[in-house]
This record gives sequence, C-alpha cells and structure tokens, in this order.
Amino acid sequence: MHNPFFLKDVAGFLGGYYTFLAAMNAVAAYVLWRKKGQTGWALVWTVFAGVMMVLASMALSGSESLVPSLPEAARSFVNRLSGPVAYTVGTTALFVILFVFRKFFVQPMVAWSVLNAALLLMGLAMANEDFAAIVMKPDNVPIVGLVFLLAFFTWVATKQAVVNDERIAQGLPPMEKLDDEKVLVWPDLVYTELICMVAVSAFLLVWAIFLPAPLEEPASSVKTPNPSKAPWYFLGLQEMLVYFDPWYAGVVLPSLVVFGLMAMPYLDFNKKGNGYYSIEERKFSYLVYQFGFFELWITLIILGTFLRGPNWNFFGPFEHWTPYKVEVLNNVDLNQMFWVNLLDRPLPRAPQGAGTLTQIGTILLREAPGLIALGVYLVVLPPLLAVTIFRGFFAKMGFIRYMIMANLMLLMLSLPIKMILRWTFNLKYILSIPEFSLNF
Repeated sequence: MHNPFFLKDVAGFLGGYYTFLAAMNAVAAYVLWRKKGQTGWALVWTVFAGVMMVLASMALSGSESLVPSLPEAARSFVNRLSGPVAYTVGTTALFVILFVFRKFFVQPMVAWSVLNAALLLMGLAMANEDFAAIVMKPDNVPIVGLVFLLAFFTWVATKQAVVNDERIAQGLPPMEKLDDEKVLVWPDLVYTELICMVAVSAFLLVWAIFLPAPLEEPASSVKTPNPSKAPWYFLGLQEMLVYFDPWYAGVVLPSLVVFGLMAMPYLDFNKKGNGYYSIEERKFSYLVYQFGFFELWITLIILGTFLRGPNWNFFGPFEHWTPYKVEVLNNVDLNQMFWVNLLDRPLPRAPQGAGTLTQIGTILLREAPGLIALGVYLVVLPPLLAVTIFRGFFAKMGFIRYMIMANLMLLMLSLPIKMILRWTFNLKYILSIPEFSLNF
C-alpha cells in the first residue's frame, strides 16, 4: 500500500538535498573562478547551482505537482530494462567504456559533471516511494555512500595512473618519484591519523543522532524477514549461491580468492609499476583485478542490496517489493539436457542391487557430458592458451606458475560463465552428483 503523504514527508529531505547540491556547485564555481581562472566552467556551475536552488524550492513546497521527479515513462522504461542480464551486460559495458576512454573521464570537469548528473538523477528518483524505500533505508544509506566513495578513489587512482603513463611515454619519471622523501611516523603520520580519527568520530556522532540505528524486534525462528539478507559485505557470496552449490560458492570460491591474492607476488613476473600508479605497464594485471573486484564482487553486492527483493526475486529500481511476485523457472542439469532433451533417452541408472563399481560407472556415464566440459575447460584450455594468446606469459612464467595463474583465472571466469548459462539455457548444474553431494 502506497503512502499518499509520501511526497510531503520527503519534501524537507529533498529540499535539503538540492540545497546541498547548490552549495557544493557554488563553492566549486568560486574556486574555479578565483583559484583556477576558468571563467567558463565557473559560469556553468553557477547556473547549475541556481537550477538546484529552484528544484529545492519546488521540493520544499510539498506539492505533488511541483516536487521534481522522473517521469512515469522513464521509470517504466528503466523497470522494463531491469533484470540480471541487462544489469550484468550494462555494468560490463560501462567497465569497458571507462577503461577505453579513461583519459577522457579522468579530466576533473568531466568527472565533476558525471558526479552531478548521478546526484541529480538520484534526487529525482528519490521522489518515487519505491526507490526511496530502498535507498533511504538506514541499512542501505552507508552502502550508497560507499558506492560514491569507491567511485571517487578509483577515479583518483586512475587519474594518477594516466598522468604517470603519459610521463613515462615522454621519458619522465612518475609523479611518485618527484616527491620521494621519507616522512617520520612521529609526529607527522601520528598527527594526521589523530586528526582523521577525531573528524571521523565527530561525523559518526552526527550520523547516529540524525539516522537512528535500524534495530528490529528480537530474532524469532517462526518469523524471518523476507528477503532474508546477509550483511552487505557477504551479499556477493549470497548472490553466488543462486548459481552454485553452497560448498562451492561459500567455501571453494572464497578460498580461491584468498589463495589467489596470496599467490600474486609469486606469480607476477612484471617488476614495473612497483611503488607508483600505472596502467599501461601492467595492463593485464590491472584488467584482471578490476574485472574481478568490480564485476564479480562490487556489482553483485549492489545487485543483492538494491535489486533483490522478497523471495530473492529481481525487482526494478522503481518497482514495488511485493512478496507475491512469482517467477516460473525450469532449471535443468546438463545431464538432463544431453540424455533427455537431446538424445530423447532416460538418464542412465544402475540396476537395483548393483555393486559399487557398477554404480560408479553409471554415475560417470550419466555425468560424461559435464566431465568432458570441465576437462576441456580446466585441462585442455590452459595449454591451448599457452601456445596462442598467452604465449608470452608462458615463456616468462614457466610451466608451474603459468598453470596456477591460468587455472585461477579460469575458475574466476566460471562465475560469469555459469551466470550466463543460467540466464540463457536455464542450466542449473554442469556436474550433478547428488549421491556424493557434489554439484558444480
């Protein structure tokens, strides 16, 4: 049931939100005009600040017709495009675009424009009750802030890397080498940490006053929340459980991540880029890490936080979270696709009372398609890559280091591959051996 007084309740917040955007851009315009001498950009952001003040006054009116919001057609269009496939394809395309055109996006005014566009769109979207219920939930407010902080620090690091790459191409040392003096821990670093501690403590105190902790009733086994979600830092693992068996998504994959991070210093043969930011000198390492971190972790956390609703169904950003939404899925295993759907035969079954060897042989026959697929992927593909696109890596790393790196990378890619197979072919498991609780 929608709240008919929602816009009046949220009017004060939206008015303060747009006022903050206006003040932020007014300060930016002043700095650009007085400090940077960029009169044109100063004028642009002054005008933008004025527009934000107009939106703030409209929001504070509390009138349903005056509160700025996204049009219904735009909200419906976003909801229709929403889904795991569109979300993953869209984030992957965004990742590629940001990497290819990184020299453009690291420009300060471009980044500032993107930030203001994102904040403006979020303000317009928060005039929708369903969107605001998710974004303004006390549990989710810190995650919204973390998304913007992650984007900011990624931009800072990428900007520094782009500058260093340009200097290295010109035969100049990276920026970090220009100021290579050591700083004492006491008092320089300790004073800085103390100031940061006091500032963060004050910020958390103000936060706790204006945004109360989302305490709920005592836990009860007869009444569980729907959706029942893990803490935000485990939502990526919870999303993996949709596509993998618990032993793999909850134990094997996290262990492989830890092992891979530990193995990095021993697998890395490229000594460039140590102690300074660079992308061109470490392009392969950069792409693998960024893809694994952003695409296979951060995007899954965002998806699980904001787009997974009751019954773990996928909801659009402006769609009401109802527990009565039903999605019919007919997921099947690879053995059923091969024996039943393709060959029109029943799954191989051992005769009643058959011996252990006969039962094992029947299981191997039944799972032959999955075993062959996994064998090709994990055994045949690494040597094939070693003599083709990864020939240089194999020559520099040697057999053992290369095989460890190749298998770690293939296991990492098993997550998006399995997600794609689930969405396109409704494939549940490639290898399904319930007799031994072994599913992959």
